[in-house]
Amino acid sequence: MLLSACGASEVVEESPAAAQGEGSSSYPLTVENCGSEVTFDGIPERVVSLDQNSTEILLSLGLEDRMVGTASWTDPVYASLKKANDEVPRLANEAPTYEVLLDVDPDFVTASFGRHYKSEGGVASRDRLNETGIDSYLSPTDCEGGRSINAGQARTRPLTLETLYQEIRDMAAIFDVPSRGEALVADLEERREAALDDVDLDGKKVAFWFADTRTPYIAGGYGAASLLARMSGMENVYDDVDDDWPAVGWESFVDQDPQVVVLGDLQRDRFPGDRLEDKIEFLKSDPLTNTLSAVQNECFVSLHGAEMNPAIRYVDGLEKIQAWAQASDGCAAGE
Repeated sequence: MLLSACGASEVVEESPAAAQGEGSSSYPLTVENCGSEVTFDGIPERVVSLDQNSTEILLSLGLEDRMVGTASWTDPVYASLKKANDEVPRLANEAPTYEVLLDVDPDFVTASFGRHYKSEGGVASRDRLNETGIDSYLSPTDCEGGRSINAGQARTRPLTLETLYQEIRDMAAIFDVPSRGEALVADLEERREAALDDVDLDGKKVAFWFADTRTPYIAGGYGAASLLARMSGMENVYDDVDDDWPAVGWESFVDQDPQVVVLGDLQRDRFPGDRLEDKIEFLKSDPLTNTLSAVQNECFVSLHGAEMNPAIRYVDGLEKIQAWAQASDGCAAGE
């Protein structure tokens, strides 16, 4: 059974105090971030967020008045954040060039993935941004030992919710809205607990397919998708792989024989098979993959890309898994 759902964390309503800060942070404020210390003399005034999760955290904290650009989208913005997001220019659907970034004159850049901070192939290195007076921040979900996972560092331990919540709390401190950060974390926790109520998928074997029909990108064992599996009682068939999204062969995928396949429903066309319907068509028509019982029984769960990445949308992923499990009895026919 294929099932999708939708939901959104409550947006903390804007208030006059939020624009100026709550007065709890003391400046200069130094934040430890992925092996670097970033010192803020005051609240940033012109912010660019280079990934969807970083954008949605800032918008959820009511900071759109301080945002001058966003980039790197996989899905439509949360419906509850659309009005605020419409006020912020989109610099690019993927990564902007360094020149496009400079054109909006940012004083702070934040990103979910370290690929943006590479000297070659990225937007600009953090050193280069610093040389031009632009502070930068990398999500703790993409950092281990002072190095970016997305830029080539393998994880040595599983991602945790506290690491995700650290970004929320860091942004709340930098922009001096700590109560808003704690309110957002509390809302996510409340929704997480509700989404896990009476959900135990009894060790069902699951594979998460993000993108690409040629050499599919499948979730490894230490990243955000595997965190969803562990919380809901499933076992990621690639649990022993430390890369977040390794490219594997279809022979390997079939050999793993997952009982459930989580499909990325990406609202983009970067790779063949980004779209949900293309993934399903491929699985059913390919002579190798159509032998899987999960495919024959259509034991599919549909998640947006942002719900399988380290993001506040992880809880939407849990809610969809809960709804699927309740509606399909965990695809009992596919056991």
